[in-house]
Amino acid sequence: MKKVILIGYMAVGKTTIAQLLSEKMKVKCIDLDNLIEEKTSLSISELFKLKGEIYFRKVEHETFKEIITNDESLIISTGGGTPCYADNHLFLNGKNITSIYLKGSVTVILERLKSEKMNRPLVANQSEEELEEFVAKHLFERSYFYNQATFKVDVDNKDTEAIVQEILELLD
Repeated sequence: MKKVILIGYMAVGKTTIAQLLSEKMKVKCIDLDNLIEEKTSLSISELFKLKGEIYFRKVEHETFKEIITNDESLIISTGGGTPCYADNHLFLNGKNITSIYLKGSVTVILERLKSEKMNRPLVANQSEEELEEFVAKHLFERSYFYNQATFKVDVDNKDTEAIVQEILELLD
């Protein structure tokens, strides 16, 4: 059993990179947010709206723990806040686990978030100025947890193939 966990802020490409890694490595890929949506029969946005962030983080932790502790080899794409709550960061470097922090700059993250803001409950209603401050503050607050990862891969100015290739080399 081997698990590769992708962490990082929203819009850095965790889901896309996980899917590409899954194809190349022939290992099943799980998107934690999708799994939570299946488990609760609610979208992440609905979960936040109807049950609140604390409830969401509890379900996220339970679901993350379940997939980390099972015997299946997996590539796991987490939510941006996953490693920052409920001691989830302690799962990032266990036996047969490799975690990779996909690190994006504030500029790149903001550019990507502009087009998909409405699908992101934490930022959906923010102006451009508020969004920039929010992202910069969040990145600062979360950096401790993100930096617990086994490896760090910068995603700025790289296409998905280059990022996947860099990860594959790290995993060898």
